[in-house]
Amino acid sequence: MKGIQFVVNEAGEKQAVLIDLAEWGELWEDFYDVLVAHTRQDEEEVSGEGLKQEIETIKENIEDYCLNKAMDEAKITPLLCSEQAIDFLAEDDD
Repeated sequence: MKGIQFVVNEAGEKQAVLIDLAEWGELWEDFYDVLVAHTRQDEEEVSGEGLKQEIETIKENIEDYCLNKAMDEAKITPLLCSEQAIDFLAEDDD
């Protein structure tokens, strides 16, 4: 078939397919959309407001995670006085 190539293993068994998207791209997109819709048919619908709430919760969880990681790192990082901190920063410039 024009624009379709099969990749075979050493035994001649089909393992993959290469599709020329210039030729078959629109049909492939339609097929893919149907496939995605089919796999999602049992998923629970989420309202716009519900989605906003989920995003906000994820955002808060990420912020908490980052703050906790920073606090954990601070516990094991030695504190420096101003002079030591300036010396440390000056070393990085060298």
